[in-house]
Amino acid sequence: MNSPIMIACAHGTSNTQGAAEVNALRAAIAALRPGLDVREAYVDVQQPDLVDVVAGLPAGESAVVVPLLLSVGYHVKVDIARAVMSRPGSAAAAPLGPDPRLAALLDQRLREAGVTDNDVIVLAAAGSSNPKAAVSVEELLGQLQELRSNRMVAAYGASAKPSVSDAVAMLREELEGGAGAGESAGAVDVGGRVVIASYLLAPGFFHDQLAKAGADVVTEPLLPSPVLAEIALERYDAAVAKAREAAAAAPSEVPSTAPANAPEAAPSDAQEGGFFKAVRRFVTKYFPR
Repeated sequence: MNSPIMIACAHGTSNTQGAAEVNALRAAIAALRPGLDVREAYVDVQQPDLVDVVAGLPAGESAVVVPLLLSVGYHVKVDIARAVMSRPGSAAAAPLGPDPRLAALLDQRLREAGVTDNDVIVLAAAGSSNPKAAVSVEELLGQLQELRSNRMVAAYGASAKPSVSDAVAMLREELEGGAGAGESAGAVDVGGRVVIASYLLAPGFFHDQLAKAGADVVTEPLLPSPVLAEIALERYDAAVAKAREAAAAAPSEVPSTAPANAPEAAPSDAQEGGFFKAVRRFVTKYFPR
């Protein structure tokens, strides 16, 4: 039984190492699921562009777009959503984060960097104008706080506040006993360092900017790690299962018995019927009863 094509869609980067690590992530996904057609796509910077990849799918084939992104945002809500809508029967999966396994991976990166309980941590995400992205980062922050006792705040590289540099300055002031120190500093001891936990997938523009934010330590990005491939496949499977449930809940197709001179259905009805037909074709092909 063939599976829907997975389009593993990343942001894109001009950083050679970052691009290589994202390609290695796709290879790891394919290795975990032999026989799955895993295709490359990007929403910015690199080619092939997601829109072109979706348009170039073989006739009759459907796909699930898996965002190799850590939170919702413009690229998920607009770019990926539009690409999926252009291909009836296809679907979009959820992004990779938040997820407790990513919090555990961040904790691992912090331990690798020699971070102690006395240090304060800025969880640095790329940032998005979509408020749901910040909610996702705050959820991940809560998961990381369950693993570590450090004072932590979330901050963003762009489009959201506080900025990473502002968060670093605030925590450094706390460490030095300035404004904001005291109860708000929690269990932080004087003498600790300001650490940036890079909540980024791979090296690239945003990770490069972290080195300029004034922290004492910057952790490595999340890749390479087998955890990301496992999460990506789970997101894919969940999207396929959701499509199957939608098809099962859709009304069955029935032959038309309307007289020849009956008025045509409203465009919205026709579009809705077309959607359900597309979903049914998707499920019938890939999940025969």
